[in-house]
Amino acid sequence: MLFSPKEKGQGLVEYALILVLVAIVVIAALMILGPIIGDVFSTINDSLSGI
Repeated sequence: MLFSPKEKGQGLVEYALILVLVAIVVIAALMILGPIIGDVFSTINDSLSGI
């Protein structure tokens, strides 16, 4: 048995905390990189419109 019955809930909480941490990192990265990526797509769109 990998976990004793008392540790089963603890493992679930640890997985939930890791998931929340990953979500926070992804949201922060999108907030930082979002405008940069938007500018790149706008530049590509503008250059394609001029063709």
